[in-house]
Amino acid sequence: MKALLSKAVGGPETLVLEDVPSPEAKPGNVVISVKAIGVNFPDVLIIEDKYQFKPERPFAPGGELSGVVKAVGEGVTNVKPGDRVLANTGWGAMAEEVLLPAGRVWKIPDAMPHDIAAAFILTYGTSWHALTDRGHLKAGETLLVLGAAGGVGLSAVELGKALGARVIAACSTQEKVDLAIAHGADSGVVYGRGPFDKEGQRALGALFKDACGPNGADVIYDAVGGDYAEPALRSIAWEGRYLVIGFAAGDIPRIPLNLALLKGCDIVGVFWGTWAGKNPEAFAKSIDDLLDLYAQGKIKPHVSERFPLSKGADAIAHLGSRQAMGKVVITVD
Repeated sequence: MKALLSKAVGGPETLVLEDVPSPEAKPGNVVISVKAIGVNFPDVLIIEDKYQFKPERPFAPGGELSGVVKAVGEGVTNVKPGDRVLANTGWGAMAEEVLLPAGRVWKIPDAMPHDIAAAFILTYGTSWHALTDRGHLKAGETLLVLGAAGGVGLSAVELGKALGARVIAACSTQEKVDLAIAHGADSGVVYGRGPFDKEGQRALGALFKDACGPNGADVIYDAVGGDYAEPALRSIAWEGRYLVIGFAAGDIPRIPLNLALLKGCDIVGVFWGTWAGKNPEAFAKSIDDLLDLYAQGKIKPHVSERFPLSKGADAIAHLGSRQAMGKVVITVD
């Protein structure tokens, strides 16, 4: 079988497509014939050794996939050969076959296409955990989503609406705002591209405040970071919750903690992967809940581009350029 491997630290251009041995089923594990792989921002970071986890090389990037169960090991009861499934991997998904613990694998509806399934678990899982467990978002509250046209951003928009919130989409272009509104956002705001000086940050903060209204945002979902973080925090409501999702802008922001004091707000870290590992029962329930929402038509990933496995490096580079809208997916023939 073929796998897209990181054998040296570097950007997407360092990845190589090579033949590797097919995995064999082990007790408690499942072998999946991969049909599609979701591309996410951690894939950009992990091959450059900039992610929280640094796998031993060679490894394949890719944190989520969909496919068909090829074989199961002893003791596996939740799936069987021939089942259509999705799975979260952490890394390793960019291959024609993958071996995974059975607890990371879920059956999908017959009508769910593989590219949609591959774009599902990481973004919606992150946003569901962020908005419900960490942000405690309530119906009628105002949710400001930064980077609202990206994979996690659009999932936060859709889930925010499903939870009954007023959702404001903040994006770098009007085209991206329009996409977020098409996915349920009530309104949107276009911000410029950083970096920003102090005057630029003040102007950005005023832009966010105007968009949120006089009471501010009850919950801020920030997958962008960088120079956008402090201006967004200045638009938060009294006792609001600021969710730290990621740093697509590239820089980890330095937040003046006096803002947290003056706003009486919470600055809340969201690390879905570690939470899922520490809370397997809650994690499993969250995926079941999300699949129910999909079945009800309330959420659906927006797949904007598809690349074959042979062009997987190009898929990661495209996502890293911050030009992608919705999800980028790699397909396996």
